[in-house]
Amino acid sequence: MTRIIEDLRAHYETHEVPFGRSYEWHPERILFECDCGQRATVTATSPTNTRCHQCGADNGVVVHEIRRRVSQLPDETIHPWLHDAREQEEQHQRDECAYPKDSPWRYNDITSR
Repeated sequence: MTRIIEDLRAHYETHEVPFGRSYEWHPERILFECDCGQRATVTATSPTNTRCHQCGADNGVVVHEIRRRVSQLPDETIHPWLHDAREQEEQHQRDECAYPKDSPWRYNDITSR
């Protein structure tokens, strides 16, 4: 029996920058321990014929479970930038106050020079 040690769900991390945001994808990964004590980490892109290097146990079922869960992720998880309009507007208001009109962070449009 495989014992799951860590289960990191797929998600985006949002990083705010002046007048913008960047989104960093973190794929789902599972760290598990085989009956023999060997530890392994798999993701949705791991081969489905994943076997323990020590005892040869088939751990492909863990990869299949990750793929199943990833295929069922809600749209808010897959495309957070489409669902955070209120947060984006609040950030824009904060940035408008924080950076004066002549700040290099504002509307850095090189065509207007």
